[in-house]
Amino acid sequence: MKLKEATSRRIIELCNKYGYTPNKLAEMSTVPPATFNDMINEKRDNPSSYVIYKICKTLKIEMKDFYDSDLFKNLDD
Repeated sequence: MKLKEATSRRIIELCNKYGYTPNKLAEMSTVPPATFNDMINEKRDNPSSYVIYKICKTLKIEMKDFYDSDLFKNLDD
């Protein structure tokens, strides 16, 4: 799995866990909807750590919690 796919899946997992739609989480975290949608749709090869930070801050989790998922094990180049 590539980083962009793992990131997309993790965001969707967290949306489901916390009861937010992706659009609502984008709005709450002040991430531009186009940026957020590009991440969800795997159009961004290099997800910004700042965007991940803003998502984590909105969900009140630490960045290490975002990446603490089996999705990020054995990533492909």
